[in-house]
Amino acid sequence: MTLATDEFIRRFMLHVLPRGFHRIRHYGLLASSSRKASLARVRELLNVIPTPAAETPEPEPVTPPPCPCCGGPMVVIQILPRWCQPRGPPQASDPTKGSP
Repeated sequence: MTLATDEFIRRFMLHVLPRGFHRIRHYGLLASSSRKASLARVRELLNVIPTPAAETPEPEPVTPPPCPCCGGPMVVIQILPRWCQPRGPPQASDPTKGSP
């Protein structure tokens, strides 16, 4: 199909959202909140044979690295998420002093 320049730009601009609008990429059957249920229902209605789940090998047990000082195994106390900044312990307050 050959289009004039003006008609091509007009049709292209139909797909551009006005300023302040947000594009919603997933809707209908692929909406994130109900994707699994919707696709399962569609497969049921179409009589599609489900593919067998891939067998995953059991992960090997994770051995902690040795302590650099004594060579003994280190014990994981807590794993912090990437976005979380570790906090220091709360400072002890003297109950005999009033609030500042």
